[in-house]
Amino acid sequence: MTITSELRDDGIRVVTMEHPPVNALTVQGWFDVAAALAEASADMDTKVVVLRAEGRGFNAGVDIKEMQHTSGFDALIGANKGCYAAFKAVYECSVPVIAAVNGFCVGGGVGLVGNADCIVASDDAYFGVPEVNQGALGAATHMARLVPPHMLRTLYFTARTIKAVDLVQFGSVLETVPREELMDAALRVATDIASKDTRVIRAAKEALNGIDPVDVNKSYRFEQGFTFELNLAGVADELRDEFAGTEKSKK
Repeated sequence: MTITSELRDDGIRVVTMEHPPVNALTVQGWFDVAAALAEASADMDTKVVVLRAEGRGFNAGVDIKEMQHTSGFDALIGANKGCYAAFKAVYECSVPVIAAVNGFCVGGGVGLVGNADCIVASDDAYFGVPEVNQGALGAATHMARLVPPHMLRTLYFTARTIKAVDLVQFGSVLETVPREELMDAALRVATDIASKDTRVIRAAKEALNGIDPVDVNKSYRFEQGFTFELNLAGVADELRDEFAGTEKSKK
């Protein structure tokens, strides 16, 4: 698994997630994303961040296999803390974060993208929060930043996904482009931001966060409490076993 961070000469920092096969991040992976964003915040030469991924899709959430192969609740608590740290780092990054989304973006991926400042996506990208299928809750806070309230509830309760091209009409996704043009599209926006006075942009980021109507950190932490309750009750394990059996029967 690799989380890389590269600062270009123009002040654009590119943070790339690559964890085959589907970019489902381990506990350490989430903390590595948080560290990369913290580095961007502290570096005054960084003017804007592009958060992207290599591979089939942007992000498939947490690594469920890691939880299944870890006794007790250590992996669950670690994933909760790691996701919280990563989402918070994106939101609180001192410079704007542009999410360049390719393919699938589900679960924890929505947490990253929902807290970003600008979203561009490939025309085959889609978003979803299938947590109810796994006996968990989370990322509704961040999906709420992408779709209207009733759409959020429908997507959350049904575990359906929504295409990036449909999010353009809501204004949450700036534009969709062919996958091979995604990085160019993200860099166009990043270049525009990087051309501004960094002191002003950093102040603007802090100001915009300050007027947000919802405290995303507190809201997401509230959601996480229900995930832990469901795991204590054994509901999550039952649903994961059922889901695993369904997937095997399809093969």
